[in-house]
Amino acid sequence: MNTLHSIPAIDVHGHYGQYVGDGSNLFGDTLYSGDAAEVVRRASAVNIVLTIVSPLTALKPRFQADSVAGNIEAARVVVETSGLKQYVVIDPLRPQTYSQAEEMLAQPQCVGIKLHPEEHGYLIRDHARPIFEFAARHTAIMLTHSSEQNSLAADFMPWANEFPEVRLILAHIGCGWDGDLTHQVRAIQQSRHGNVFADTSSARSITPGLIEWAVREVGVDRVLFGTDTPLYHAAMQRARIEHADLSDDAKQQILRGNALRLFGLSLETTTK
Repeated sequence: MNTLHSIPAIDVHGHYGQYVGDGSNLFGDTLYSGDAAEVVRRASAVNIVLTIVSPLTALKPRFQADSVAGNIEAARVVVETSGLKQYVVIDPLRPQTYSQAEEMLAQPQCVGIKLHPEEHGYLIRDHARPIFEFAARHTAIMLTHSSEQNSLAADFMPWANEFPEVRLILAHIGCGWDGDLTHQVRAIQQSRHGNVFADTSSARSITPGLIEWAVREVGVDRVLFGTDTPLYHAAMQRARIEHADLSDDAKQQILRGNALRLFGLSLETTTK
């Protein structure tokens, strides 16, 4: 019996809702979708007790998503759905999302900020200062897609180093527009304040040795468990960590301990 399966995991990178692509792959759009209840069902089946989500309606379709409406929807859905917490989405091209974040970050269901320069269509280096200034005022945790061309992990680092109050999670260890699997890890190595992390939610995580290499390079305390549910199979993502070539203690830190330390008491009551 795999005793690691008894660890109540925390998924720091999830979504819920209808995936809307470019219309060329309707079957794929269906497979990538899942409402809040389905996301929780899949998580519960493999002892993921908490998933921190942003709504797909705030991100899709690409360049056309209504992030304002998505944030309003998520604030309602997450309160109604046990097993979820919320990221408020900031899209700098929609200034109203800043005022939404101001309000929602004060609410217990909202534990951080979500960025997606690729889906919203902006270069992070052109908008980073106001985003980081806002996040620093709130000592916020911020999860961002990385490392496609609008969201290169290295482009976040000058700002993460200037604003140590911000805790930054670079999504998708192994993701890179150029096929380079090292972007997120190399960015963490540029961090001067220990405030930069990465999550395991990439499809690249199934690459043999990749997660293990990341832990060796930056330390297990910099690596967080994420699934990108419902786009990816939550059970598969958990199995990748449970069967990693790492110590049981390291696996427990990735699956749960690091998230509890990073997010603190805002998660404690929901993850016992």
